[in-house]
Parts: sequence; C-alpha cells; structure tokens
Amino acid sequence: MASQRHFLERYTADGRVKLSYVDFNPDRKQGEILLCLHGRSGSARNFAGLAKALAPDWRVIGLDQRGHGWSDQPEAAQAGGIRNAFVADAMALLDQLAPGRPVAVLGHSMGGINAYHLAAKHPARVKALIVEDIGARLLGQAPAIEPWPLRWDSLAEMIAFMQASPFGLAPLLLDSIVEHEDGWGFRFEDTWYERQIRPGLHGDFSAAWAAVACPVLLLHGGKSWAVSADEIARMAALNPHCQVLRFPEAGHIIHDDAPAQFAQAVRDFLLASSGA
Repeated sequence: MASQRHFLERYTADGRVKLSYVDFNPDRKQGEILLCLHGRSGSARNFAGLAKALAPDWRVIGLDQRGHGWSDQPEAAQAGGIRNAFVADAMALLDQLAPGRPVAVLGHSMGGINAYHLAAKHPARVKALIVEDIGARLLGQAPAIEPWPLRWDSLAEMIAFMQASPFGLAPLLLDSIVEHEDGWGFRFEDTWYERQIRPGLHGDFSAAWAAVACPVLLLHGGKSWAVSADEIARMAALNPHCQVLRFPEAGHIIHDDAPAQFAQAVRDFLLASSGA
C-alpha cells in the first residue's frame, strides 16, 4: 500500500499554519474515512500498521497535529486556547477530505483528548469515536524523565541514548526521527510542547466527554501509567454510548504493545457502529 503525504494551510488570527497528513490508502478516494490523531511526541506515521490491517475496507488518514511531524510549530494558539486550535485543525482536514460527511475518528493519548473534544463540538461530523488510553480528568503529571538533548551528532549516538532512556526505542518515537542541519533529532520539540501544549493538556474535560453522542470505544492498557482503571470506569458511567475494552498486558501505547488485537478491536467496532 503506497501512502501519500499531503499538506493543507489554515489562516487564523494567529497567522498561517501549515498542516501535514498521510493518506494511507489514497486509491480509495470515496472510501470510509478513519481519521487518526496521534499522541504527544507521535506523528501520523504511528498508524501505518493499523492502516495496513484495516485495508482495503477503510481509508485511514493520519494527521500530524500541530507541533509534530511535518506540521508547523506555531508560537500562539488561536482564540480559545490550544485545545480549540487542535480541534479546528482536525475540522479543516475533514472539510477538505469529507465536506459535510461524518467520519470515524481515533485518538491516542493527547490525540484522544482532541478526538473527544472534536466529537463533542461537531457531533454531525463524527459518527464513531475510538479513544486509546487517556482519561477525561487529567489532574496529575506524566512520569518525570531526564531532559533529552535537542540534537545528537550521529544516529548511532541518538539510538544509544534512547535505548538507555525510560522510553526505549518506542516505535511512536522512531517515526519522528530526522536529520537536521545541526545533527539528529526529532520532528517535535519538548520546549515547544512546554510553551504551547502543557497549559491546555491537564484539566477536567468530563463535560466534553459526557457530551459525545456517537458510539464510543474506550481502550485501556492494563499496564498504562496514563490512566487508571477507576478513571476508565468513571468515564464509562458518564457516557452511556461508551463501551470499554481492556488490554491486560498492554501499556499506554496499545497499538504498539498489542497491534493485532488492537486492529481487530478497531475493525469490529467500526463494523458494528456502521451498522447501528
């Protein structure tokens, strides 16, 4: 399957923002769309495996959310904060790919927060929602880690550093490695994250979660650090359209830890929700 990278431009009160997305099945221009939103430090390419597993039934589109992948890192969020900016970016892509049509949306971690805000704010445009391992009440902090260098002189040096880090060589990170003019690094920058995203990432988003009116599949990694079983149960009680599926041996990145089971769960849910 030959994927294709495309770009679109948005013009807001903050200026021009160029966004990148990957169409994993460009031959199916009229096919059912699954829009995928990656987590922090991820990119559209994180969903290549899922796209292959769902082909040819679903046209999987991965968006490089602002500050990640090949998309711009704007220094100001549009009016309403970074969450509204993420949602507006996703809507701009939907308006280009499926004007006026509802689509299925999947979001992992940070992308999951953006996904359920998108579904709550634009109910006519999201017909099925999959949220991978994130909560609706995020009042704590991610585990502390040592700061990473901005650049490494060689790819071997970068790989050795990552192998010794708590994250290891996670595929989510590998998809964002790139050679810059001044050495090897990632396509995201934690300094930009701290300025632009962190202020809007933590909080109580229960109202947005409860407002989602389409069928919802909430996936939970049994070994996840990001969301507790109690929070998952609370979310299920808040939204009557929600069903929960737990992956006991998976951590926070279920699509990497249990790729075959993850893809089957997504496929089964999409099939069931499309027939609802």
